Amino acid sequence: MKRGKSRTPKDDSKSQDEPAILETEDLNQRYDGPDPDTISLASVTAVTTNVSNKRSKPDIKMEPSAGRPMDFQVSVTVIEARQLVGLNMDPAVCVEIGDDKKYTSVKESTNCPYYNEYFVFDFHVPPHVMFDKILKLSVIHSKNLLRSGTLVGTFKLDVGTVYSQIDHQFYHKWAILSDPDDITAGCKGYVKCDIAVIGRGDNIKSPHKSTESDEDDIEGNLLLPEGVPHERQWARYYVKIYRAEGLPKMNTSIMANVKKAFIGENKDLVDPYVQVMFAGQKGKTSIQKSSYEPIWNEQIIFTEMFPPLCKRMKVQIRDSDKVNDVAIGTHFIDLRMISNDGDKGFLPTFGPTWVNLYGSTRNYTLMDEYQDLNEGLGEGVSFRARLLMSLAVEITDTSSPDILSSTEIQVESVSNISENATGKIEEFFFFGAFLEATMIDRKIGDKPIHFEVTIGNYGDEADGVTQPKNSRRKKRGGESNEDESELIQGSSDEEIDVDGDHVSVATTPPLKPVITDRNYFHLPYFERKPCTYIKSWWQDQRRRLYNANIIDNIADKLEEGLNDVNEIIKTEKAYPERRLRGVLEELSSNCSEFLTLANKDQNQPGKTKLDRERLKLCLTELENIGLQGKTIRSQVKKNTVKDKLKLAQNFLEKLRFLADEPQHSVPDIYIWMMSNNKRVAYARVPSKDILYSSVDQETGKDCGKVKTMFFRLPGKKSFGSAGWTVQAKTEVYMWLGLSKQRKDYMSGLPNGFEEARLSKGPGVQSVPPISLIYTMKQVFQLRVHMYQARSLFAADSTGLSDPFARVFFSTHSQVTEVLNETLCPTWDQLLLIDNVELFGEASELRDDPPIIVIEIYDQDSMGKADFMGRTFAKPITKMADEHYGPPRFPPQLEYYQIYRGNCSAGELLAAFELLQIGPAGKADLPPVDGPTDMDRGAIFPVPIGIRPVLSKYRIEVLFWGLRDLKRVNLAQVDRPRVDIDCAGKGVQSAVVQNYKKNPNFSTLVKWFEVDLPENELLHPPLNIRVVDCRAFGRYTLVGSHAVTSLRKFIYRATDKQANNWSTTEEIICNAEPELPIKKIETVVKLDSASDAVVKVDMSDDDKNGKTKKKKCKKGEEVEEEEVDESMLDWWSKYFSSIETLMEQIKAQESAQAEAEEKEDMDMEGGGKKKGKGKKKTTTPAEGPPEKKKKIDELMVYHKELENEFDCFEDWLHTFNLYRGKSGDNDDQNVADDDRLIGKFKGSLCMYKVSDDMNREMGIDPNMGMFQNIPHNDPINVLVRVYIVRATELHPADINGKADPYIAIKLGKSEVKDKENYISKQLNPIFGKSFDIEATFPMDSTLTVSIYDWDLVGTDDLIGETKIDLENRYYSKHRPTCGITSTYAIHGYNAWRDPMKPTQILSKLCKDGKLDGPHYGPGGRVKVSNRVYFGPTEIEDENGLKKQTNEHLALMVLKHWEDMPRVGCKLVPEHVETRSLNNPDKPGIEQGRIELWVDMFPKDMSAPGPAIDISPRKPKKFELRVIIWNTDEVVLEDDDIFTGEKSSDIFVRGWLKGQQEDKQDTDVHYHSLTGEGNFNWRFIYPFEYLMAEEKIVILKKESMFAWDETEYKIPPRLNLQVWDADHFSADDFLGAIELDLNRFVRGAKTAKQCSIDMILNEQDMPIVSIFKQKRIKGWWPFVARDENDEMELTGKVEAELHLLTGEEAEKNPVGTGRNEPEPLEKPNRPDTTFLWFISPLKAIRYLICNRYKWLVIKLVLALLFLAMFGLFIYNMPGYMVKKLLGA
Repeated sequence: MKRGKSRTPKDDSKSQDEPAILETEDLNQRYDGPDPDTISLASVTAVTTNVSNKRSKPDIKMEPSAGRPMDFQVSVTVIEARQLVGLNMDPAVCVEIGDDKKYTSVKESTNCPYYNEYFVFDFHVPPHVMFDKILKLSVIHSKNLLRSGTLVGTFKLDVGTVYSQIDHQFYHKWAILSDPDDITAGCKGYVKCDIAVIGRGDNIKSPHKSTESDEDDIEGNLLLPEGVPHERQWARYYVKIYRAEGLPKMNTSIMANVKKAFIGENKDLVDPYVQVMFAGQKGKTSIQKSSYEPIWNEQIIFTEMFPPLCKRMKVQIRDSDKVNDVAIGTHFIDLRMISNDGDKGFLPTFGPTWVNLYGSTRNYTLMDEYQDLNEGLGEGVSFRARLLMSLAVEITDTSSPDILSSTEIQVESVSNISENATGKIEEFFFFGAFLEATMIDRKIGDKPIHFEVTIGNYGDEADGVTQPKNSRRKKRGGESNEDESELIQGSSDEEIDVDGDHVSVATTPPLKPVITDRNYFHLPYFERKPCTYIKSWWQDQRRRLYNANIIDNIADKLEEGLNDVNEIIKTEKAYPERRLRGVLEELSSNCSEFLTLANKDQNQPGKTKLDRERLKLCLTELENIGLQGKTIRSQVKKNTVKDKLKLAQNFLEKLRFLADEPQHSVPDIYIWMMSNNKRVAYARVPSKDILYSSVDQETGKDCGKVKTMFFRLPGKKSFGSAGWTVQAKTEVYMWLGLSKQRKDYMSGLPNGFEEARLSKGPGVQSVPPISLIYTMKQVFQLRVHMYQARSLFAADSTGLSDPFARVFFSTHSQVTEVLNETLCPTWDQLLLIDNVELFGEASELRDDPPIIVIEIYDQDSMGKADFMGRTFAKPITKMADEHYGPPRFPPQLEYYQIYRGNCSAGELLAAFELLQIGPAGKADLPPVDGPTDMDRGAIFPVPIGIRPVLSKYRIEVLFWGLRDLKRVNLAQVDRPRVDIDCAGKGVQSAVVQNYKKNPNFSTLVKWFEVDLPENELLHPPLNIRVVDCRAFGRYTLVGSHAVTSLRKFIYRATDKQANNWSTTEEIICNAEPELPIKKIETVVKLDSASDAVVKVDMSDDDKNGKTKKKKCKKGEEVEEEEVDESMLDWWSKYFSSIETLMEQIKAQESAQAEAEEKEDMDMEGGGKKKGKGKKKTTTPAEGPPEKKKKIDELMVYHKELENEFDCFEDWLHTFNLYRGKSGDNDDQNVADDDRLIGKFKGSLCMYKVSDDMNREMGIDPNMGMFQNIPHNDPINVLVRVYIVRATELHPADINGKADPYIAIKLGKSEVKDKENYISKQLNPIFGKSFDIEATFPMDSTLTVSIYDWDLVGTDDLIGETKIDLENRYYSKHRPTCGITSTYAIHGYNAWRDPMKPTQILSKLCKDGKLDGPHYGPGGRVKVSNRVYFGPTEIEDENGLKKQTNEHLALMVLKHWEDMPRVGCKLVPEHVETRSLNNPDKPGIEQGRIELWVDMFPKDMSAPGPAIDISPRKPKKFELRVIIWNTDEVVLEDDDIFTGEKSSDIFVRGWLKGQQEDKQDTDVHYHSLTGEGNFNWRFIYPFEYLMAEEKIVILKKESMFAWDETEYKIPPRLNLQVWDADHFSADDFLGAIELDLNRFVRGAKTAKQCSIDMILNEQDMPIVSIFKQKRIKGWWPFVARDENDEMELTGKVEAELHLLTGEEAEKNPVGTGRNEPEPLEKPNRPDTTFLWFISPLKAIRYLICNRYKWLVIKLVLALLFLAMFGLFIYNMPGYMVKKLLGA
């Protein structure tokens, strides 16, 4: 059967009907045609890929998950705020989510408060409600009990934005504050915080808290999702609301009559208005009184940042009412879908377009039980109304003067919109034929049933919409009451208009259901199939839907192909890469096809801006996808299939996103099943899926096809078990298109029918039929081969089920037998369903048989069977004239996924064939073997050609022991036994005689033989059951476990030669002697999903680092300091390791980014640029040069140790035993902890008996394959638990804090460290070790809990973690005591294992039967055929060097995984991070704890004392600050007499967190130049943790606090300059904050000191007082001016001197200018005294200094005036004299 060009089109559909699991040989034999890439291998859910021309896919998942509430936890850590705008403020931060508010404490007089406070909010709401909640951070100034404080600025985003981040969190990011009342003001400061959102089952990965130096870069770490620009602008969002129509008749019945009686008039009883919610703000239009077709023409304007961090806008039509307003319908506009942030992107734009609102049913009742649906919770079950609206966004220019600066919502009126602005109105025609209605729930089976189809309000009886009166000019069906009078209730609710033109038949005639079986009924639609048709009038916006359909079509094909590839990989078939290439080839050709199709009808009326922009976007995106698909296709190789599959998966997501059309057109179609005129269940069909187009690709996927639809209950009724039962299964044929395209609307129906119409007469051909009468019918026999099922749902309290399967096909059903107490039934049963009548042509039925529904039930002795799950299948059909033989027959068994609601609930292995009964009757059918097993009665087994070929396998079972068994029916388990069975055979363990004394089994290994299928994928599960042997021969089931896949236990004989490299040749592993100081070589996975492993080996940079001086970021050089060994402790090692870890993570991130960049380049350039894009190999030396570490390090694991080492199940496996019913969570991957009843420890090994192993010599035959395992007798062990610290604990007290302490439980020993609780701390450092003696196996689970200490009442559990010590103890990874990176015999890194490396190595070699170790001269050691080199000397405490082989042995241990055969990674010295869980809050992490566990067997030498890891005590320091002078301080005061500017300067200083220890200098009065002289000393004693760079403060939180709380605060010195006032409050002039660890070096002179030292801090030389000890210089004071700009307000000359506590005691000094070591008095100029004390001095000063020139000028002027006056005075006399000649 070649796939050549010659096959007929009809034949083409066969390609799908190949058996689903093709063996690889078949592939190669059968398809020697063109290219195997194009084969579609049917997937597991074979039915969903088997799509052909007449039927569309059914949807397997039934239950709507949308509206179901879930648990969420939002945790917010407010770390600090910086650059807050305002002078000398007392800020607090308010965190608000929805209606919950929490506040931090208030910090006094600072613009950069440090909080480090942690808040947790718990919610139980549906996911989309959670994600729409707005999270708001606000900073409030001077809030106290009496006043609410003034708002400085806010920042808001929705919870969904946080959830969509990597790991659902923002970590250490800065939120930008803006003032909602003044959008022109710009940034109001920054708040640094962590925000995380956890749903059930999410794990939070917290990046390790390292020192926070790199996060000071605010601009680089803004709290914004990727791709959002740092500078967000303000924008106005204009939501225009024009009008609505089709509103439901709200309170028609009773209320109408009541109102009519009172008011006496009959009005429309709805007063609608529109409410829009966006970014936490709510805007409303005006209320239109009494109107079903309200016209508003208003716009609501929101002012919000752009891009907004709130994704959805909620538009709701509400009915205003005196008592309470109710929602009529809700629509969400997702801003991501109506905008594009790319280079050629566009701002959000929408409409003007009609939006369809859906919600509860339209018939009004006083108490609407589905009111939630109108609020937008859950899927709407009926059309409610449509709303004409538009949305536009305009970026505002905040600098323009006429802008409104507040973000208040405005409502304005807008002009009306023209009639055809939303498109031309066309007449649409819908046709639907009901071919079958089966599986009708028996509860409604006794009343007549009919179906009602509605599209919008057309077809709805209650509204009675008919064709508009004024012909078709009116917008659409008028809904006035006059229209109702025209309804002629015909036999089928026929609606006929005045002109006699047909309008619609919206309902089928009522029929009484017929019984199918105990649970279900069916409607007798045999030959006669009822039809419905509806005419409706809508704006013609089909182009939108067509484009969406083309993209959906491409996506469907891609998804199907990818499922195939996954299936090939999963079933390990050959050539997945070929299939993937075929899929990508098809993808790129489909994309290029889209480019030609989508450009049509460009000038259609009603096109909106969004239509045009989206079209551009889709064209470019699909073009890119097409090109990238081609590129990737060329790169697909066998080894890259999985990576490329991931990329193709991204394409699929992108296509699905593009296909979702935000602007609606024709409303969705609803089909309601009515029982006795009551609405029971519904199905919703999106209009685009059944929309017709003349172009195939544009046609909806279900148009003109028969669709299988399952009806479901509306609203909340469909949650949980009610939603899983099918209300009805229908086969409906549907077609929707323009009336003028009607000619082919019935072409897709199965052939062979006659049409029955209502009216007889002329022109009757144009009227659609009201029923189809089928004349052709075929008779079939269905054979269902039910082989087995696995991993079914536990429906009984025992934790098992009694499953049986019901098979439904057409109107028939059959049942398998019930198998008791199993979750993995093997029915091995053939069900025959005879005389199945199917209507239509034989050939069509061959290609397109109806689907089979298989439901699995649990048989209960009482009451009805419980539903356990459902799956669908398609039979392989054989016509009477075909031969029953290969390649199609006999069919092969296939796995079908069983669903229960939306969760998978097991798999079914079965095969289905549909055989036509020809003219000769059943004689032609292949024979059926009779029942073979007489015990089972008349049950046919699955025939030989179909059942799998079996081989004999031997299964060996290692019975080790049972652990943690809980009580069963209140009785304790005393004598348990384990029963193992697989495929009907099995073995029992020995009985444990006394579970309490020793829960291990006496006989370790037993085996049994069993016949299993050759194909490993078909192996049945193996069941493990534990029973308790009670008195009088009674047995009680304790719990069970099903091993669904035995593949990992199959023993495959290793090829000796392959693995054990030629032993003669030596392999040198590291030629050069390694430095003794070497960082641990760690292997870090990039992410859980990728297989890339980066080896970060740090030894290279040590070599580079030797000669270099350490270069700091800031440019100055620091000489490398020698590390003082005696100063180092365990914490040095720990902090150093965390630092290394952070560096590695950064290196990986950059490497990963580079790799991605390279990949993108390859993709864009179509693979051309490959050569150029070579990845730089980033050695850490390329970054800032590594400082050479002299500290040994350990490994800090971010997660539980067992996750790194495969749960330590290298030979001993743990099987969880379950009992009780399964829970119905949405995700069943959350383990059912409540059902866990204990654990069975053991292992399995299976192999074919034929190739019985050639036994090696020296093997214990009793142990079978389990050689060299230890005995399981009780063993005494000393367990030493080191608890380092806990992080992010869930608050347990009302104040949002907790008082944690540790409790440790192991067996009967319990340690509660209650007296050492840590007060009010959510990140406590414990630093404790506990020694507990334990006896394995009795005490094998260690529980470490953290409790919250309470003064009154019992202590609450915060969270606990459980560690299985036994698996660790016996694991070959040797986690009993981690191996340190270097060997030392004293100091902080002393070897702590009682066995030295040499002893460990020789033991490992002996156990693994390896040759060695052989130590040679020159520091070499040989193990097996590996040679290692290393140092051979060691120093003892006295500095004497001795020879030793320990370093060499340690070198081998560190590389043990490289050993042939027995190699595995040994656990290094480590700290593991474990998540804490609380049984009351399952699935949500309550914090994390860092710890490690050492175990030492008691029969060996005792270990040394525990390492001291007690928390470092803070060191006492004293900071002395001398304020020498100030200069250029701004002058604030005006002199009353002289008007001159002056200031009375003083300087205030304090260390952050110690505001109560503020110190002020004396006042320098009346400074006229801004110069001040002080010579004043401040003294600040403080306690400091060097490693964490934090000051530690102990103080009571309030007067009523019970004890002191410890705060850790960064060391920051605040200096402020003030102007002293006598009568009013002092004026604040400026401030500077110096972080003592890294601050700008002071300028040498006042002139060189400028504001740049603060603004461009990153370019300045940086110093640390802890290194420099003493520093003097000038620093600027700054404050913000009116425009929020930083301005220089003064300069201060200061000297900082840091001393340790002891040094300070030795040379004490006085504060101010006091003894000892007093400072001399400042030489202040004389003007600083006041004028009224010594007026002469003041006058002299005024005259001589300030106004000297003025005085001189005045005197000269006066002289001149005097002269002039004299001249004038004497002039006349002189003149007279002259004249008279006197």
